[in-house]
Amino acid sequence: MAFRPARRMADIQPFHVMELLRRARELEAQGRDIIHMEVGEPDFPTPQPIVDAACRFVASGAVHYTPALGLPALREAIARFYHERFGAAVAAERIIVTPGASGALMLALAAATDPGDEWLLPDPGYPSNRHLVRSVEGRARALPVNVAQRYQPTPEQVAAAWQPATRGLMVATPGNPTGTVLDAGELAALHAVSHARGGILLVDEIYQGLTYGLPATTVLAQPALAEADDLFVVNSFSKYFGMTGWRLGWLVVPQRWTREIEKLAQHFFIAASTPAQHAALAAFEPATVDILESRRAEFAARRDVLLPALHELGFGIASEPQGAFYIYADIGTLAADSATLARRLIEEAGVATTPGLDFGEHLPRRHLRLAYTTRSERLLEACARMRTVLAG
Repeated sequence: MAFRPARRMADIQPFHVMELLRRARELEAQGRDIIHMEVGEPDFPTPQPIVDAACRFVASGAVHYTPALGLPALREAIARFYHERFGAAVAAERIIVTPGASGALMLALAAATDPGDEWLLPDPGYPSNRHLVRSVEGRARALPVNVAQRYQPTPEQVAAAWQPATRGLMVATPGNPTGTVLDAGELAALHAVSHARGGILLVDEIYQGLTYGLPATTVLAQPALAEADDLFVVNSFSKYFGMTGWRLGWLVVPQRWTREIEKLAQHFFIAASTPAQHAALAAFEPATVDILESRRAEFAARRDVLLPALHELGFGIASEPQGAFYIYADIGTLAADSATLARRLIEEAGVATTPGLDFGEHLPRRHLRLAYTTRSERLLEACARMRTVLAG
């Protein structure tokens, strides 16, 4: 009998930015100098206090499984972080430590989705979300969002799109690829829409902490939502905390969901990485936070260098990012297709960017995502290189 992948695989598309990263690595192996503005990974190393904590733990040799819900001390540390940083009362029992934010999303969707259930997702948005929905036999339905609404769904739009099969709404703040932020009132209004229809609001906060000109916050800081029985929150140690390769995140669920999530975690992962969890205990220490805040200031400075340089090149940026480390730029006056432009930029200029096709179906050919995850001098050099290509 011939090998046949599961039918769902026909709907799972590649993560195009990773394909671009692979091509960038090939060019680098050939001796080319590539400026990386494609992948969402900061150039900073893991903060030294986190590395030191990991080394001390691994040196003990006692590297065993933790409970499926996570190291109790880390769950308590995350709960304290919510209270001390945001004034949010989140019980440690509601916090599940996961292998990255992707693991958190997998658990939430697997626990809450029946075959045929529909999730509403903003478009453009993080590409893996729709494929994770499909992997649990759900259906992802795109909500086209544009610059006039800061690339975030409105309550009216969600209400109009909601159908009997709709299970919930997923939003991200700050968002990827746009860097836009939902304020407390907007989040409360979106929750009200989903709650009134018996649905779930899933809020992706993995870029929490990386905001510019406004304080970092969480939907859980709102007392009316902190104890909501239909609100899931995903977070990560990857972005603000600088632990991408450690693969560690967390999920906050209503108390009644904890046991269901635990059963899945036991079977999916057994537990998140034990060394990573012990390392993350140092992520909340004052010395570490000082390092992280200095890096946030550096990201803000990079954004402020890159934005005017891109405007000068002719990129359209009508909604400037308030968080994360991306600029979602309109290339309509520069090229006919962002995927073609991205290929030209990497091959001819050695500048790696991400075309809009990774983020959905709403005007992807008109948009390019540029990450300011490298130092300012390199960003300006990238713009100089791009100028040569765009002039050709």
